[in-house]
Amino acid sequence: MKKKTIGKEYIFTALILFVVLAVTMVLDSQLPSYHIVIKVIKKASVYSLVAVSMNLLNGFTGLFSLGQAGFMLLGAYSYAVLCIPVAKRAGVYQYFDGGIVKFSLPEVFAGFLGDKVGAAVGMILALLVGGLIAAFFAYLIGLPVLRLKSDYLAIATLGFAEIMRTIIQWNAIGPLTNASNLLKGYPDFSSATAYLLLIGVFIACVVLLVNSTYGRAFKAIRDDEVAAEAMGINLAHHKRLAFVISSFFAGVGGGMLAMYMGAVPAMSFRSSMTYEILLLVVIGGIGSITGSVLTSFLYIAALEWLLRGLDTGKFLGITAPGLFKNGFRMAVISVIIMVVVLFFRKGIMGDKELPDLLRRHTKKGGGEK
Repeated sequence: MKKKTIGKEYIFTALILFVVLAVTMVLDSQLPSYHIVIKVIKKASVYSLVAVSMNLLNGFTGLFSLGQAGFMLLGAYSYAVLCIPVAKRAGVYQYFDGGIVKFSLPEVFAGFLGDKVGAAVGMILALLVGGLIAAFFAYLIGLPVLRLKSDYLAIATLGFAEIMRTIIQWNAIGPLTNASNLLKGYPDFSSATAYLLLIGVFIACVVLLVNSTYGRAFKAIRDDEVAAEAMGINLAHHKRLAFVISSFFAGVGGGMLAMYMGAVPAMSFRSSMTYEILLLVVIGGIGSITGSVLTSFLYIAALEWLLRGLDTGKFLGITAPGLFKNGFRMAVISVIIMVVVLFFRKGIMGDKELPDLLRRHTKKGGGEK
């Protein structure tokens, strides 16, 4: 009989995560020497969460949605509105008499739990509220929209995202959203370690969900709706559930993106942002959480750090302002994406996770005893 032990692949995965966190903590202590790396870690971690949320819907449930930017917008605005300090609201809402929200969650909890702990609790709670608001709108939109399939569902959700962006900038709700003006002055987690820990917790929740009975029901719907319904799976309920949960994590990701940006302009959450997230999901592998996370870090690292010199005139020690100028970086990234798609038809990870690859490698190395 085989002994039941903890798989080496899981120990190795946990070790990788521990090393990443340790390196991030060291880099945090060296700011501003490694500010570019910290910036990459923060943005990539946020994008990885949003990519995983989209993969939950597109990859694991088989619903083609393009409304991610709209749910991120709701999460970002919710976080900013709830966290702007009271003393700064008059300046931020200068055209709307200080706005209608007269409190700040970090300040409220700081009064009970102390400045640092209370502020952190208030910020995390604001992120969760943003996710819940996004989930609530997803539920309302999902009632009529989830009756559609394939491209029709994608177009409907894309339209929702554009409608939300327009409504947010409407003067009639300016006392809440500041209309087309920026929301700024809210607090941020200065430590990239905090970003990684929070994102890690949220992604772990998605992993647990995917491996639960609900996750298996989602996969069954993706593979064959008729067979899934014949097995007793309530299609409407599970589709709506996947849509709401995906939107919740997108809303949380939007709030964390607002932290990273330092200001929330509605125009940043265009449909192009959804396409960028979809790009990460496809290149990483539809149905692979590991692929979404890995591709997010590789893409943001290349975009914000490794290939930055292509826009500034100097790259790899070569000075060529006539060639390396603004816009060339995106051309190179586009070529890299085309090459990856040609050689990895199902994405970098396909539908596999890191433990799957490690388990296969272990079997090839000698098999189990």
